[in-house]
Amino acid sequence: MAVWKPAMAIAIVLWISMANSLAMAASKFDDVIQPSWANDHIIYDGDLLMLKLDNSSGTGFASKSKYLYGKATAEMKLVPGDSAGTVTAFYLSTDGDNHHELDFEFLGNRTGEPYLVQTNLYINGTGNREQRMDLWFDPTTDFHNYSVLWNPQQVVFLIDDAPIRVYSNQESTKGIPFPRDRPMMVYSSLWNADDWATEGGRVKTDWSHAPFVTTFREVRIDGCEWGGDNVDWESEVKRCSESQWGKEGRYWWKEKEMEMLNVHQSDQLLWARSTHLVYDYCNDPARFPVQPAECAH
Repeated sequence: MAVWKPAMAIAIVLWISMANSLAMAASKFDDVIQPSWANDHIIYDGDLLMLKLDNSSGTGFASKSKYLYGKATAEMKLVPGDSAGTVTAFYLSTDGDNHHELDFEFLGNRTGEPYLVQTNLYINGTGNREQRMDLWFDPTTDFHNYSVLWNPQQVVFLIDDAPIRVYSNQESTKGIPFPRDRPMMVYSSLWNADDWATEGGRVKTDWSHAPFVTTFREVRIDGCEWGGDNVDWESEVKRCSESQWGKEGRYWWKEKEMEMLNVHQSDQLLWARSTHLVYDYCNDPARFPVQPAECAH
């Protein structure tokens, strides 16, 4: 006959406590996102979520809802050590053909070399708007916030709330396409891209350093949540584009002060681009003998 011992009781209580803690941690993310592929490569560790890449697979997640305008933020720590060949992406995208997409892509490096962050926009299925910056901090040693603000007037890419890139709505004045009228989901993924990611593909992924891990502390989405697949499209566009209040509360991302950068933000943008920009498609005559229209100021 088994004898119930205090040590056994303590162990069971600790096990239940740990299981409850993991469930609570999972639910913090599960309110907002869900795995989108290779679920076994998404790991919960306490209050953290980790994407894992090895030589069998990468992985990714997607938001549970679609949004028309808002701000999406990932608080994350990138793959440490020799991450050459790997890419961590955080982005927004519509469904289907001729899609809109707003990209952060973090390009892995060899140990000791700076990470590069690439931003890009696809509008009506056309991309080729890449800009790259080196980061002014080590993104592998601490968590930082990476955000995309999207409203009817501008798209702003931000790092720790400092803007690094702005794409303004010039559709009505210059006929330049702008992502609007279609809801986007929020995604993140970690995958092997050693055919192009590090030094143009010259440096390949060293699988002896696998698994590669990107760690998330939080994913936040403040936006106008799309009503679903069967809603009246025009009514939803009007609700998210014109309204100042909705079921989510005040649509602060559409307030007047969010339509353009303030003086302090403009200074931050100028500093980031003057000291850390390493590539801009606007200044690449080999690719674009005629400068794209949105690049003219």
